[in-house]
Amino acid sequence: MEKAKRKNVQFFWKMVESSIARRKARMLTALLAIAMGATILSGLVTIYYDIPRQLGKEFRSYGANMIVIPKSQDDKIGDNHIDEIKKLAGDKLVGIAPYIYQNAKINEQPFVIAATNFDGLKKNSPFWLVDGDWPSEKRTVMLGHEISKKLGLKIGDPFVLSTPKENSQEMRDSDFKVASIVTTGGKEEDLIFMSIEDIRSIMGDLNINIIECSIDANSEELQAIANKINEIDSTVSARLVKRVTESQGVVLEKLQALVWIVTIIVLFIMMICVSTTMMAVVTERRKEIALKKALGAHNKSIIYDFLGEGFLLGLMGGALGSLLGYLFAREVSRRVFARGVNFLWALVPITIIVSIAITIVACIIPVKTATAVDPALVLRGE
Repeated sequence: MEKAKRKNVQFFWKMVESSIARRKARMLTALLAIAMGATILSGLVTIYYDIPRQLGKEFRSYGANMIVIPKSQDDKIGDNHIDEIKKLAGDKLVGIAPYIYQNAKINEQPFVIAATNFDGLKKNSPFWLVDGDWPSEKRTVMLGHEISKKLGLKIGDPFVLSTPKENSQEMRDSDFKVASIVTTGGKEEDLIFMSIEDIRSIMGDLNINIIECSIDANSEELQAIANKINEIDSTVSARLVKRVTESQGVVLEKLQALVWIVTIIVLFIMMICVSTTMMAVVTERRKEIALKKALGAHNKSIIYDFLGEGFLLGLMGGALGSLLGYLFAREVSRRVFARGVNFLWALVPITIIVSIAITIVACIIPVKTATAVDPALVLRGE
């Protein structure tokens, strides 16, 4: 009995393959439509899941997305807080830049010093236009463009920086050299950037005023990290930079909604194309269907024939679309984000199942038409 069933199944699939092979042109059209729909589905879903990572990296280039400040005027931020943040953020930390702000004078003109860690600053703000080299030697600074223009200082020029002495109103003069000039179009152009080591060497062991962090995480993950920092240490307050995190969330939601809308439209068009092709196949096979019915074939066997063809087309189109979808997503990601994407193996069976399901749904109307064929009328040539 089982052997007979196995033979029947083999014979069934042989008939399906034979039917597809006899109508190569039409079946190829249907297969290409399914493959196209599966390509868009696989490609856009891959992009959908990769967009948060890609956009997160893009938004990280626009500056820090979390800051840590003292909770009150009496509280202080020390170097130990930097280590705590690094530990909590882990691998998601892109850059961390502590800042010490102090007043200073150059040629009796007042300015503000922003002492920081240049390695962290460079990671937090890669979009800054820096003319020259980032300061790496002692007693070198990066001047804001407005200060450079106001004082007429150029890269390599020496100058004297006057800063208050420790616990005194008197000023101390220190020799510095311009290593670079930064242009951002913002408030940074009115600052003098130097290393924390340099400012502490001339003004003593100053406390940190603020810590700026760039963390590769969405709003929820970022808020969780901020909450942990606030729980661990009651002397500091970790806050999200709303203009960065909210903008990222809004853009992400709109892009993901667009991806789903386009995917649904393409799948609907694919279903119409497959349905139209199968209707044409039914029209071509009217005499064959009528002959089968005249010889005693039930509607059930005719339905199975067409659904078997649909299943096979969906399987082949879905498999082809999974591969082409990844290539499509990779090309889009390279051109838009200049980065690659990961191949989602779990998406392959999903794409194939969806392709088969849509193809079978598209076959419903043609199958109803096939079962409605009257063998007496067709075989008489009416």
